[in-house]
Amino acid sequence: MRYNDLDLNHKTILITGGAGFIGSNLAFYFQEHYPQAKVVVLDLFRSNLTLSNGNLKSFGHFKNLVGFLGEVISGDINDQSLLAKLSAAYKFDYIFHEAAISDTTALEQDLMIQTNVNAFKDLLDMAVAHGASMIYASSGATYGDAPSPQRVGREAPQNVYGFSKLMMDHLARDYAQKFTNISIVGLRYFNVYGPHEFFKNKTASMVVQFGHQLLSGKNPKLFENSDKILRDFIYIGDIVQANILAMHPRESGVFNVGTGKARSFQSMVDILQQELKTSFKCEYIPNPYIGRYQFHTEADIESTCNVLGYAPRFEFEEGIKAYAPEIKRLFEEELS
Repeated sequence: MRYNDLDLNHKTILITGGAGFIGSNLAFYFQEHYPQAKVVVLDLFRSNLTLSNGNLKSFGHFKNLVGFLGEVISGDINDQSLLAKLSAAYKFDYIFHEAAISDTTALEQDLMIQTNVNAFKDLLDMAVAHGASMIYASSGATYGDAPSPQRVGREAPQNVYGFSKLMMDHLARDYAQKFTNISIVGLRYFNVYGPHEFFKNKTASMVVQFGHQLLSGKNPKLFENSDKILRDFIYIGDIVQANILAMHPRESGVFNVGTGKARSFQSMVDILQQELKTSFKCEYIPNPYIGRYQFHTEADIESTCNVLGYAPRFEFEEGIKAYAPEIKRLFEEELS
């Protein structure tokens, strides 16, 4: 579905983190709907480098870009010489900044701040120099355990990832006030799920993880009282919609991107069982994270709707139904 009637003829678009989950979905959106635009993907593709928690440092994967016809560049946004070369070689009209250390359990505070905050400032400088609109990934993690509904201005980050994203938002506001010739929009994603997330491994959504448990014939294991553990789950199609609408906003700012509805983990498994045609009995285990665990997230999307014209299109049932064929394909081709 096309979300905006833009003239992108001869426009050049940079997508950082373009081989990742959200970035690759954006790349294909532009390829499908605006084939006349030049799309440049920058990504630090995965290697054998890991963080101290054992998770991969980068989740970018070539398979997320199979069929993409634009330009692909492998590189680190922390490499200022690379950014200088990009700035000299292209005249960007739009920058979609999705690259980040996005692992909420990462302990490397130095790397998190360097990658998520300091490199973002370099990219903001590029946007100013090029006169480019900046659309960047913030996060619902900025709210920590703040009560629902989560509203911009009520942040309480509980980990360095959430803190780094909040610092990005502060930087963006400063730049938006100083440089009024460009728009700068931060999108606070809530619990995103959908195609191209599989290569995030253990940090992929529980939708795909539970889906693969069911397809492997295992009883799904849920925390006790999972019918009372709720999240604002949002399908990737609505994330893409918000990004496209943010290209020409009424004003710069930071906006929540969710559905505005909290749904339980129990409902997730129930919908998956219906779509995957399984009927395994759920097993309930004690929640070891009580005291440092969010039991309810729900995005306040009023300003997102009013300023960006955003309207979520996918209920949880519809999103999982749209995702189910891909969950099955991944199970057959990547896990079997």
